[in-house]
Amino acid sequence: MKYLHVLTLLFLFSCGTTRQSSIEKPNPNALIDITHAPIDARKQLQTITFGSCNKENEPQPFWTEMQPLKPDLWIWLGDNIYADTNEDKVFRAKYNRQLSNKDYAKFVRRTPVVGIWDDHDYGVNNGGKEFAQKDIAKAAMLDFLQVPTKAEVRKREGAYQSYTFGKGDTQVKVILLDSRYFRDAPIRENRKYIPNETGTILGAAQWKWLESELKNSNAKIHLIANGIQVLQEEHAYEKWENFPNERQKLLDLLIEYQVDTPILLSGDRHISEFARMEYKGKSIVEFTSSGLTHSYDALESEPNKHRVGKLITSLSYGCMMIDWSGEIPKVTLQIRGKGNKVLEEIRF
Repeated sequence: MKYLHVLTLLFLFSCGTTRQSSIEKPNPNALIDITHAPIDARKQLQTITFGSCNKENEPQPFWTEMQPLKPDLWIWLGDNIYADTNEDKVFRAKYNRQLSNKDYAKFVRRTPVVGIWDDHDYGVNNGGKEFAQKDIAKAAMLDFLQVPTKAEVRKREGAYQSYTFGKGDTQVKVILLDSRYFRDAPIRENRKYIPNETGTILGAAQWKWLESELKNSNAKIHLIANGIQVLQEEHAYEKWENFPNERQKLLDLLIEYQVDTPILLSGDRHISEFARMEYKGKSIVEFTSSGLTHSYDALESEPNKHRVGKLITSLSYGCMMIDWSGEIPKVTLQIRGKGNKVLEEIRF
């Protein structure tokens, strides 16, 4: 009897140890747990910073330089890491490399962060809907951004999201468009893109969602962000003009729903520039902010009939400042370089 009692105790102890071990076993692909500043929808946004093209293993000078501005929000515009992989462990290792950057970790503890991807953090250069591991990439990115597990974006296909900040007449709506997950293949001839007249960038479900977001918005300022340039028509790289019907559809929605102060945000190009376009009586501005860790400094010029100001080919990030003191908000957009130098600025 005593022998059986001892065996029973050993069995229970063994089961308990096994169960305890399975609970405590670390996830080899888990992301570093860094507390992010909470996203407060009630907060009135006055300073917003944003950028793209960030190699996680290269020097990142801007996280400390942005701190004196005390930004109310940071927006990732894509290529937030350079993964170019179909393996979950590689995505997460590279996000962990970014999270282990002490300056970035300090920055996100103070500054709320939202964002969307472009191709390199999506997983494949210039990739679209054909990428088989896009849901693995999506989960890793949303974990990196600390998007809540119950958020709607977790339940649907694609990574598109929206956030509205402020109250009453000081609302800012941030719309993050996914120009990768649903995008049809572009058409290329002699290594150059030619218009795909029938393909889609956003896909039917995302277009329906975007229309609802614009139709039902009371915001005074709308930031519409995605990875690739919208207004640019002339260069030979990725851009919305490669799918001209999609580009026109986006611009037409801004007109149809009389969207207040639409500002397009984009990245991808390793350059920064402002563009402005008069479309059916409405002024539409695009701010391309690209080159947090590397830039196209060999590029001296590039045609863009919509460009306002200079083409910036050095490292930079974007800054938007809003003055709510008058009846109509006053917006200042700045391309800022090393040492927080203002390289180019427009106001409206």
